[in-house]
Amino acid sequence: MAQGTGEPGIGKLSGMKRSRKPRKRSWIRRLLLILIVIGAIPVALTIFYLPPFIHPVSTLMAKDLVTLRGFTREWKPLSEISPRLVNSVMMSEDGQFCAHHGIDLGEFRAVLQDFLEGEPSRGGSTITMQTAKNLYLWHGRSYVRKAIELPYAVFLDAIMPKRRIMEIYLNIVEWGPGIYGAEAAAQHHFGKSASNLTAREAALLAVTLPNPIARTPGKPTAALNRLASRIERRARQAGGYNHCVR
Repeated sequence: MAQGTGEPGIGKLSGMKRSRKPRKRSWIRRLLLILIVIGAIPVALTIFYLPPFIHPVSTLMAKDLVTLRGFTREWKPLSEISPRLVNSVMMSEDGQFCAHHGIDLGEFRAVLQDFLEGEPSRGGSTITMQTAKNLYLWHGRSYVRKAIELPYAVFLDAIMPKRRIMEIYLNIVEWGPGIYGAEAAAQHHFGKSASNLTAREAALLAVTLPNPIARTPGKPTAALNRLASRIERRARQAGGYNHCVR
């Protein structure tokens, strides 16, 4: 009778190879399932946020809660926020808000060109994209995050009225450390309600949004005042652009 060599036979080797493939496929399936679940959560939340009596919080607000820093936010329906602020924010952040379907294609092409040329990530996010980011994603400039924003913004625009998107945006956007939403910003920086803002105050709040930590609308620099003057002029001419939020 032949002695064993201690090495696995051909049958065992082939069996080992076959057993590795199912394990690999199993991990791939699990990973895909996890990604699908993660992607589905914002979709479900978007539907949940449709009714006006639901007051969403942003990921930054959730972070402040978890880290016990707290925050200030008082929800206001769009009808109780000054149209001056609505127009100023729109003309400063996304002049085509009422015209596009979540993505401004002109800005998207510019961002894509920057990416292809190896340039740092720039702005170009629409109000809808910013709303998706504030609700579901992390902050900081990143092409990865911007790519994830795109389908969420399109979905948000497809099922949610523009007025509701603007209302959520103006109630969750950051206007300073721990200050979220138009009402908290108006009270903190100008000591008044968001419904009573002047055209100048509205413009100053609007131009603060790109960098709310470094910019202070209540004590504007000369550069911030110049930006505010430009947006104030544009806001007065917003009649042809703001039909979706009137």
